[in-house]
Amino acid sequence: MSGDGDDRRVVLVTGAGGNLGRAVAATFARGGDRLVLVERKLDALHARFGDDGDAQLLVAADLLVAADAQRVADTAMQRYGRVDVLCNLAGGFRMGEAVHETTAATWDFLLDLNARTVLHMAHAVVPAMLRRGRGWIVNVGAASAARGLAQMGAYTASKAVVQRLTEAMAAELRERGVNVNCVLPTVLDTPENRGSMPDVDPARWVAPDDLAAVIAFLASDAARAVHGASLPVSGLS
Repeated sequence: MSGDGDDRRVVLVTGAGGNLGRAVAATFARGGDRLVLVERKLDALHARFGDDGDAQLLVAADLLVAADAQRVADTAMQRYGRVDVLCNLAGGFRMGEAVHETTAATWDFLLDLNARTVLHMAHAVVPAMLRRGRGWIVNVGAASAARGLAQMGAYTASKAVVQRLTEAMAAELRERGVNVNCVLPTVLDTPENRGSMPDVDPARWVAPDDLAAVIAFLASDAARAVHGASLPVSGLS
């Protein structure tokens, strides 16, 4: 365990190799926080963030495996002595199947990536937060999960699970010093989304930096009175 007395917060970000992960990491780094950045492939992390250093630790893990999630938390504790903030960005998207056509593979893929990863990280990180009596958890839901949508049943169901887990965790942890909330973004303005939807004006989408700023707010003392919120982040639309 770190014994250097460094009082900078430690922020653990899953799904750090994606566009939102890069924005979230940059936002917390500008605030002086130390980072534990998690992605399935270590080379993806190195391509985004360079090498390990005093202020960042890169960890490859498959968060569908509970032991891998625990290893992430243990590695962070060994390096820095604590985890102050958990940002659950890991997730996935698929659409196109009607409910009666939804395959077990699609259902498992979405429920695993979007919900099981949150559960595994909660198992790994929350006990240490409770021992310290302080922590912040921010999950990423989706605005589209407010209701069921055609050809998106499995996706909206998986993101609705994230909201319910957020609310349950907040009810369980709010009086023990841990804030739990989630954000509900609409379409993110990423190169991939621009490529797949060339006829849509991306100016109306959510910039990753803007969503990262909201996540950072929810993981701050300014949001100490906010518990179990599902905060819409809708850009200009």
